[in-house]
Amino acid sequence: MNKKLDISSNINWFNQYSFFRTLDTDEQTFLIANSNKVNFDRCEVLFKQNTRTSHVMFLQSGLVKIFKKGKSKKRLALKIINPGNFVGLMSVFGDDIYQYSASAIEDSEIFMTDRSTFLNLIKKNGDFAIDIIHTLCKDGLFIFDKLMSQTYKHLPGRIADVLLYFSQDIYKSHVFEFQLTRKELAELCGTTKESFIRTINEFKNDKIINLNGRKVEIVSMNLVKILSDLG
Repeated sequence: MNKKLDISSNINWFNQYSFFRTLDTDEQTFLIANSNKVNFDRCEVLFKQNTRTSHVMFLQSGLVKIFKKGKSKKRLALKIINPGNFVGLMSVFGDDIYQYSASAIEDSEIFMTDRSTFLNLIKKNGDFAIDIIHTLCKDGLFIFDKLMSQTYKHLPGRIADVLLYFSQDIYKSHVFEFQLTRKELAELCGTTKESFIRTINEFKNDKIINLNGRKVEIVSMNLVKILSDLG
């Protein structure tokens, strides 16, 4: 469902985020006038790999999964996006075609801006452009670190990385709920569902975590960090 945007309330919302604060009032008004908000239901696809890019997306609420499908149709989950972050920015500015897909993990609200509008602001406002470049670089470094982790770490180290990711980056708490299925979590770790379940249960049996359905409590953050470091 698309929503018509109110200028004043959205300018207040923009100013929560440093990269929007670099825009002056006229630029913020221009951005809002050429944007809309779209609600996506849980599991609904935001955009699909190999389709044409058209909008810059910013997540206002909810959670979104970024994933890529290989030639064998095997999926690799690349990243979980939490509120206050762009969705698919690297693909929007890197190519005319999305190089991966995105779907809502939970009901989500997306601020969508026409690509040409966003480019116009980047050309006019150097500080805004620098913040967007910084965001793109952070996204690239995250994917680089993930590639290194999946290439060189054993499965316990990769699962420890995922636990730290959810705890420190997504929920900012040592207690949280997995909103992904076991299969999706396995894709995030670069393994099979069966191997993921076996290893996460070993974490539970070793009292590194408590696990009750989707609810996770990290009992020993120190051990999780050691497993991540050792790989």
